[in-house]
Amino acid sequence: MSRTSPVGWLVSFAPSSVAVRWPERLRSCLGALIGIGFTGGTMHLMLGSSASIPLLVAPMGASAVLLFAVPASPLAQPWSIIGGNLVSATVGVACATWIADPVDAAALAIALAICAMFTLRCVHPPSGAVALTAVLGGPSIHSLGFGFVFEPILIQSFALLAAAIVFHALTGHRYPHVAGQSVKGNAVSQASNLATNPGFTRADLELVLARRGEMLDIDPADFESVVNEAQLQAYIRGFGELTCGDIMSHPVASIFATTTAATASDLLSRRAVKALPVADAQGRVVGIVTRADLARDACASPLGALLRRPARWFAGNDGSPRLVGALMATDVCTVSSARPIAELVPLFANYGHHHIPVVDVHERLVGMITQADLISGLYRQTQLPQRQAA
Repeated sequence: MSRTSPVGWLVSFAPSSVAVRWPERLRSCLGALIGIGFTGGTMHLMLGSSASIPLLVAPMGASAVLLFAVPASPLAQPWSIIGGNLVSATVGVACATWIADPVDAAALAIALAICAMFTLRCVHPPSGAVALTAVLGGPSIHSLGFGFVFEPILIQSFALLAAAIVFHALTGHRYPHVAGQSVKGNAVSQASNLATNPGFTRADLELVLARRGEMLDIDPADFESVVNEAQLQAYIRGFGELTCGDIMSHPVASIFATTTAATASDLLSRRAVKALPVADAQGRVVGIVTRADLARDACASPLGALLRRPARWFAGNDGSPRLVGALMATDVCTVSSARPIAELVPLFANYGHHHIPVVDVHERLVGMITQADLISGLYRQTQLPQRQAA
């Protein structure tokens, strides 16, 4: 058995570095501020300031940390907070009612709450504090009886959850969290087949997790996605000299925002591509339009077209052909032609991009990269040593 020195043991207590960027940290702080404020304000409006029911219970602060600071955690999902808090409150009130000694009641309440949360798959750490509050909250809490489960726990849990859902939606953060699709489910994953390491399967991952016998605070699908992406990133890092300019498709057809939708659709068909960058007079990318964008407009319901007519009339459009500027996506991800291709992996794997315009040092459009371009570029690079050896 290895022995660790006292100094080494103390050093092991040092916290690990936090990879969360400062904008995300500040966003979490703002979310918690709004969430707790909204929860307390909701209780105040419903019950008034003279109510005997607490406007905020301490466990909601811990729930706010999860919902706003680590919203991707399985412990922070809607069923976790609602189910965990309700079952723990019920267990806590029952133990406080039926067991006279508060220490015994508190210990049993926590144990049963954890057991119930595991059974119902709603583990939420702050819910342990909910059970403890039901037992040790004092006469004002005890007087509520099982009403404590609904007021304040149910109301505050739903209020905090509603605030989190709205806040994350407004700030462009997906919540409730949808487990990330593995890189192997993306076209970019085909590049990993070029690697000599075959990687692992989902069954391998589940077997290892089952063998560990403990709960990890990450969804297995997210874990698989991270590991697969790390493998692919390590593989592509070997092509450090390869840039976006080396693998991009060029020259690339582009259109203006004033191009009609019919013209854009015809160009997409003739070029056999799925997306067209939209550029201004200086060649700078201002948007991108896809086959799906044009198809959505073409398949719009008659009722929707009728409802849009007044808006078009007020905008000075009296039925003239639809323009690309009204259909294109303006939030466009672009990459520099000098950017290493290793940096393309998260763009394709995690953010759902399928077509990325390439720009030069003057931000002018020079090409387009698709998932197929990335795979083709990597394949050509792997074949180069073999050809040189031959």
